[in-house]
Amino acid sequence: MHLTAPAVPRTDTRPRMRDADGMAVASFILGLLGLLVLNLFLGPVAVVLAAAALWRGTSRRGRACLGLALGIADLAVLVAAMEMSGTVSWSL
Repeated sequence: MHLTAPAVPRTDTRPRMRDADGMAVASFILGLLGLLVLNLFLGPVAVVLAAAALWRGTSRRGRACLGLALGIADLAVLVAAMEMSGTVSWSL
């Protein structure tokens, strides 16, 4: 009599897909928010989350690509604002 279930490798990829979908949505939100505040921090985080979501095969590919683009735009806005103000940091 067995008291435990036999060890069978899981073939269900549902949790991994759900995590990738969450990463895609998070990258989009952080990229969008990074255009307004904390773009030095939120831009790279959005890029990393979008890349991880795309690598894991998210079903929300468009949202992950948009998060990647917004993360890169965050960094571009930071560089442009730093060039205009002539400092390492910037303020409006």
